Amino acid sequence: MTEQEKQATLDQEELVTETAAETGQEETGTASASAEAGAEDGVKELSEAERQLEEQRKLADEHYQRYLRTQADFDNFRRRSRQEKEDFAKYASVKLIEQLIPVIDNFERAITASKDNTDHEALLKGVDMIYRQLDQVLVQEGLQRIEAVGRPFNPEFHQAVMQVESEEHEEGTVVEELQTGYMLKDKVIRPSMVKVSG
Repeated sequence: MTEQEKQATLDQEELVTETAAETGQEETGTASASAEAGAEDGVKELSEAERQLEEQRKLADEHYQRYLRTQADFDNFRRRSRQEKEDFAKYASVKLIEQLIPVIDNFERAITASKDNTDHEALLKGVDMIYRQLDQVLVQEGLQRIEAVGRPFNPEFHQAVMQVESEEHEEGTVVEELQTGYMLKDKVIRPSMVKVSG
């Protein structure tokens, strides 16, 4: 091989080496640019994830605060309901008491008048009026007398304290009432104490 051929081969090898070096630099630059772009994408994804996490934390905190307020409201409601129930039980009889106060006033007047007056008939008339006033108040509240005499004995309404022979009444009939029984609306609050024919 001649000197010229050797020189041409060397030149060609240098050219290939330079080209390869330039190509390597380009590939390294491309890889580096790729890595930088990937890193930027990773940072963007990470910051997006952090932003979403922060939003979820805020949302969770809002829900927790709402839960605490609801729990407090419910506790207050329960406390108010219990207090209202206690007040209702405590003052349930206010209406009845208000209606009975005038009856008490009339009794006091009758007692005062009886001390100064010897007219027993007027006193009896006054007491009878007070009795009717009291009876009217109780009837308005739903109190009613249990009818007993002449009715068949009913253990739900009557309490038999004696059994007597009677030709006028059938067996098991109430012949005499010893103590009046009362119902409040539809509930027996005191059965009639009665004698029953046997």
